[in-house]
Order: sequence, then C-alpha cells, then structure tokens
Amino acid sequence: MAGATTARRGDRGSGPSARKGSGTPKPPKPPKPSKGSGPQGPGGRLRRGPVLASLAAAVLLAAGGAWALYGSSWLRVEKVTATGTEVLTPEQVLAAAAVPVGAPLVGVDTDEIEDRVRSRLPRIDSVDVVRAWPHGIGLKVTERKPVLLIKKDANFVEVDASGVRFDTVPKAPAGVPVLELNAKQSPSARRFDEERLLHEAVLVAGSLPEPVAKETLQVKVGSYDSVVLELTRGRTVAWGSGEQSDAKGRALTALLKAAPKAGHFDVSVPTAPAVSGS
Repeated sequence: MAGATTARRGDRGSGPSARKGSGTPKPPKPPKPSKGSGPQGPGGRLRRGPVLASLAAAVLLAAGGAWALYGSSWLRVEKVTATGTEVLTPEQVLAAAAVPVGAPLVGVDTDEIEDRVRSRLPRIDSVDVVRAWPHGIGLKVTERKPVLLIKKDANFVEVDASGVRFDTVPKAPAGVPVLELNAKQSPSARRFDEERLLHEAVLVAGSLPEPVAKETLQVKVGSYDSVVLELTRGRTVAWGSGEQSDAKGRALTALLKAAPKAGHFDVSVPTAPAVSGS
C-alpha cells in the first residue's frame, strides 16, 4: 500500500521535477546559419567580386581618360581660327590671343585668352573663345563701332556708344559725325564739364537712326541743352539736350521724309517738331 501511495503522489506532480517543469518555458534557440549563407561564406565573396572589378574598371577608365586629355597627342591644339573681324584682321586677333599651339586642348584657359585679346586690342568689344574638339580653338570677336569722332591734331579718336575711346585713326570713317565742342562760354560750363558734355554728345550720336547718322557730319555742343546736328547739303537740326533722344530720332526721321528740301529741323520738343527753310 505504501508503494501505491508513493506512485499516486508522483502522478500528481508533487516531486521536485514536476515543480520545476511547471514554470515559464524557455524561448527556443535561434537556428544556426548554414555554411556559406553569411558574409564570411562563399556567397559574400561572390558578391564582393563584381564590386571590386567595377571599381578597378572605373579607376582604369578615369586614368585612361586623364591620359587621353593631358598626356596623349590626340587632343592637343593644332588649329586656331578667328572670325567676326571688320576693321581688324584675323591675323591681328590670333597674334593678340597667343593661344599655345601643342598644349592639351582641355587645359587651355579660355578666360585668359579673352583677357589678352581685349587688353591688346581695345577695338574688340567682346570675344567668345570655344574649344573645337578634337584639335581646334575658335575665337568669335565683336568689334566696337564708332558713333562719334573727336578731332585730335591730324587724327580722329573713335568713341563708341558707351563713351569708350577705343582707337585713334588718321582718316575719319565714313558715316561717323565729328564732335565740335564749344561750351567754354556756356553759363552751365562749371556744372557740366567737357566729359559730361561728351557723354551727352555720345548719347545723341548713338541714338541716331542709321539713315540719319549717315547724313550727319557734325555734332555741335554749346551747352548741356544746346546740341545741334550739321547734316549734308547744309541742313541743321536743333536737338536740344540728350534727353528723349530716341523720340527725337524718330521725329527727325519723319521730318526728313515729309520735308526733304527743308533747311532746318527742330526736334528739341519731340512731340512738337518743326521745319523751316523749305
């Protein structure tokens, strides 16, 4: 009977082993990774292989490109051209540019070439320097155009529409008026010096329509508000000041067409122009 009683107690879980099993169960252990599936396995080595190969190819490509641009004879300056000249010659522009023939094309400093051309040839207003692959450099220049001439001894100083005096020539270019400045006796001479009056004269000359400019021989400045144009065939134009020059140019163009035989035109007030001597 004693043995039967002991067996029944064991069935009820009253022993030490039963009490230990009745607590919170332990979490399951994670499965061990199989060989070859981790970063240290053959799969990781296979993935790194193409990456390293791509990097090596990129390095070789960059090195080859640098050598082609700087070290080889394939992409070097062999020909330099200049276009856009009118008064100057292409040879003068090329000499001023001094492009290093034989140098790597990619290493040519285009800004430095532009600065050289403009500093050595003041007639040049702008220059566009472009690389013409694989062996050329092209220079596209724009020359300044004179709108007024200043008599200086036996020569003429050319002045553009910005007031820049850019060249001195022995002969007056056709169709460009000559400045006659007589403002010393003007009451406004102290307020408007010769430079200011020159600016007004340039403003007037630069605003003349091309047909009118071709017929203008002189721009006479007596004071700030007394600008007179001398045209061909002895005709004169009272312009006034440099203000509203565009409107005055349009009014004068209309008057010249409406009264071609008139001797005097007044556009000092462009909304009320007048003619006389017809």
